[in-house]
Amino acid sequence: MLNHSSAFKLSDEDALILDSIEKWLERDVQPHVLKFDHADEYPHEIVEQMKELGLFGATIPAEYGGLGLTATTYARVIERISTTWMALSGIINSHLIMAACVTRAGTEEQRQAYLPRFATGEIRGGLALTEPDAGTDLQGIRTRATKDGDHYVVNGTKTWITNGIEGTCFALLVKTDPEANPRHKGMSMFIAEKGEGFAVSRKLEKMGYKSIDSAELIFDNYRIPADRLIGLAEGRGLQTALGGLELGRINVAARGCGLAQAALQDSVKYAQLRKTFGKPIGEHQAIQLKLGEMATRVQAARLLTYDAARAYDTGERCDMEAGMAKYFASEAAVENSLEAMRIHGGYGYSKEFHIERYYRDSPLMCIGEGTNEMQRIIIAKQLIERNPA
Repeated sequence: MLNHSSAFKLSDEDALILDSIEKWLERDVQPHVLKFDHADEYPHEIVEQMKELGLFGATIPAEYGGLGLTATTYARVIERISTTWMALSGIINSHLIMAACVTRAGTEEQRQAYLPRFATGEIRGGLALTEPDAGTDLQGIRTRATKDGDHYVVNGTKTWITNGIEGTCFALLVKTDPEANPRHKGMSMFIAEKGEGFAVSRKLEKMGYKSIDSAELIFDNYRIPADRLIGLAEGRGLQTALGGLELGRINVAARGCGLAQAALQDSVKYAQLRKTFGKPIGEHQAIQLKLGEMATRVQAARLLTYDAARAYDTGERCDMEAGMAKYFASEAAVENSLEAMRIHGGYGYSKEFHIERYYRDSPLMCIGEGTNEMQRIIIAKQLIERNPA
């Protein structure tokens, strides 16, 4: 609907990838979204198609079997998927953050052992950070890994873990030294595959973001080989997690763009078809005001997201840019979904249409990968740090 060319130009190869995804979404995904969403059913067949498209290796370097997409192109992919069905983007996002942790902080042996299998989707999984009493404050986690010979023994609980049921491997954040000061020096991250002592206790029911499994994970004397410690060095877990979350926040921002765009597209179409007082509602000034604001939010969110992605691609520190994009785009999705519901009236509240799904899905973006309150604090701190008086 809006022209993307002014933001950045795709290479021919990336354009072909986007075109393939577009055709796949229209042919194999769009007709089935409401069925899966209403049943809260995991889309196994669609996930197999995602494997064939290479989406589980989207940002994994080509030398390890991935597509090697830049974050900027990846943002485009996620935006387009989310315009059709945001839940699918979550299935690959958490998985690719796990892969990014291994790519950026792992040893070459760890990369060779895991990245090719991540890229094909043979091993799928995600990021295990959050605990019942520790979300935004990751330094407050309690899951403990104790060294025992050539293994570590892990005990603790993780919650709200995306892909927790269907996934088989997770980037697991633990405390290896609970007494460390500062606390982050006692945190480490492991490549943790499911096995004895690693159990899924329950699926967590959600208002929206259906068909993707969010679960609670229990570690009860779970033994993990010491060579699964990412980077083979204790004390680097928090930095590894935060580096992965930069990509995650760009993903969430792109999801917000997709949802905001979907709400806008549906509203523009409906405004031309629905008539009141003898003319299409799109000719009423009250509706035009809403559409104008919605379109502006989408474009502003998109440009912030591309800016953060470009910074990530160049290797620059981009926690402020990613925070800005995630904060603004997620709020744009919430606002556009509500305006779309108002424009559609009763039809917007009906489960026969997608509008109420946008309304249920969008608030998650304000919470996931760090709350929007925390994003504003990160932005402010970075502003001060980058602009000393």
